[in-house]
Amino acid sequence: MINKLVVEERASDIGNFLVGRLLPFRQKRQVGPFTFIDHMGPATIGPGKYMDVDQHPHIGLSTLTYLFEGQIEHKDSTGALQIIRPGDVGFMTSGSGVTHTERTPSQLRDSNETVMHGYQIWVALPKDVEESDPQFQYIPFDKLPRWNQGDLELTLVAGRAFGKESPLQVYSPLFMMDLYSPVEHDLDLHGHFEGEIAFVVAKGEVSDGTDEIGQGQMLISKSEDQCKIKLAAGTRLMIFGGQPLPEPRYLYWNFVSSSKERLEKAKQDWREKKFPKVPGDNTYVPLPQF
Repeated sequence: MINKLVVEERASDIGNFLVGRLLPFRQKRQVGPFTFIDHMGPATIGPGKYMDVDQHPHIGLSTLTYLFEGQIEHKDSTGALQIIRPGDVGFMTSGSGVTHTERTPSQLRDSNETVMHGYQIWVALPKDVEESDPQFQYIPFDKLPRWNQGDLELTLVAGRAFGKESPLQVYSPLFMMDLYSPVEHDLDLHGHFEGEIAFVVAKGEVSDGTDEIGQGQMLISKSEDQCKIKLAAGTRLMIFGGQPLPEPRYLYWNFVSSSKERLEKAKQDWREKKFPKVPGDNTYVPLPQF
């Protein structure tokens, strides 16, 4: 694969929880409509160390939470309250504005230790739905398309791929897939996806014939037809991408928009506490200054 980018995780603090950030970065701001990827863990959760992300806002995007291990309690200003477990999909569409919290559920706040491992991903909304009403979708793991293809174990998390479609409602042509290979495997994805494509190595190692890409790295193909890679035994990948949105997207903190002016309004609204609130939650994360 000649036309490619290889990306290293960069550490980022999201409160009292350290994550590895993969997207965006300087050479590539988006892959299809995917704008932001945080790799959470694997980390040990236990007494004195829980995930507690206080009330914070979003506009212009959908957040997608997908876990391999552990649990997250999602609450948002639409009234949604959901425990997200391994293999489930939590998908919050912010539209014109939403606030939410992400915490270790109360039933896990005991004297025992557990492991937290997964991803939170932002998907930019098309311009015509950037100001839509906020909503939350939850798809349990047993409602997602899951199948074996030879030795491969595949789960279609979002969008369309391999002639299948996830029940998750999305707003532009995209795909996100969880793929596991227990044995060494030559993977040719030509014809199975449409649009830009990226591979996040959650476990194991892949090779494109030139570089070896290990756990915590991301490989981005700049061409739809260059999708041949070799998987080491025991490799688990998140594969995602799709058609790019026609307009550029601008980011500031938790806000994504096709308009710089809209970002300024969101910043001011958050300073003045005009966003809707999570019911029963009075926490507030101040707007950072970059």
